[in-house]
Amino acid sequence: MKRKHPLRRIMIGVAATASGIVLLLALKQPGGSTVAGATAPPGAAAGASAGAAGATGGQALLGDAVNTQYGPVQVRLTMAGGKITRAEAVQAPGADARSKSITADAVPKLNQAAVTAQSAGIDAVTGASYTSKGYQESLQSALDKAGTGGTDTTGGTAATGGGAGGGSAEASGPDTGAGAGTGAGTGTGAGTGTGAGTGTGAAPRTVLGSPVDTQYGTVQVQITVADGKVTASDAVQAPSADARSKSITSGAVPKLNQAAVTAQSAGIDAVSGASYTSKGYQESLQSALDEAGL
Repeated sequence: MKRKHPLRRIMIGVAATASGIVLLLALKQPGGSTVAGATAPPGAAAGASAGAAGATGGQALLGDAVNTQYGPVQVRLTMAGGKITRAEAVQAPGADARSKSITADAVPKLNQAAVTAQSAGIDAVTGASYTSKGYQESLQSALDKAGTGGTDTTGGTAATGGGAGGGSAEASGPDTGAGAGTGAGTGTGAGTGTGAGTGTGAAPRTVLGSPVDTQYGTVQVQITVADGKVTASDAVQAPSADARSKSITSGAVPKLNQAAVTAQSAGIDAVSGASYTSKGYQESLQSALDEAGL
């Protein structure tokens, strides 16, 4: 009888075990959920989530940059569903400590007011009139790009008269809100029509006049027009090359702005001591009026 060698048994056992492991791995691989080297980088899921949020976060609209006496103001809106969901100033005066302080106080209030009002018809912040004015104009330009016009509701809702005739009245007109009854039959048909016409008419628009060179610097006027009238006028450029020019400009421009709105024309008086600035203002104002068709 032959004696079996123990080493041979060990080798056969090792070979059988290795074959079994290979077979198990081969069977498991197709059903595995992750293959080495194909795992997503740690930031991929977060990036996908951020991308999805951005896709549904609304439309961003950048208004025009509006130059003010203390620096440019530019507003960016986020719109969703035809409404302003966010407003922020991407540019605001900050050339010195005082400007930075005023901006830090005024801009958050203006941002909130824009979202609340859903239009550029917001109040100026006390102590920040130039920044507020620039904000309003840039905000309006952003709304114009969105095609909302500030969401003014100039059209009235239809008022229905009672009675068998089913008379109806539709409130119309930009401001009157009066309903004209058309009821027939036994219905009253008068319609109340009082719930309409609360808007301010056509959305205001800004018109920039031509720059006019004077002996002391350039003058350029921008007007705001609503319902065929000048509702605001401002010099976006005025002489300021030296201390004296700045002093004259700060005294004359507010008076010229007020005179333009009051006169509704460029036929305004020159400010005493600022004849060159006044002349340039009048010419630029006239070009803005011509551009607006007034």
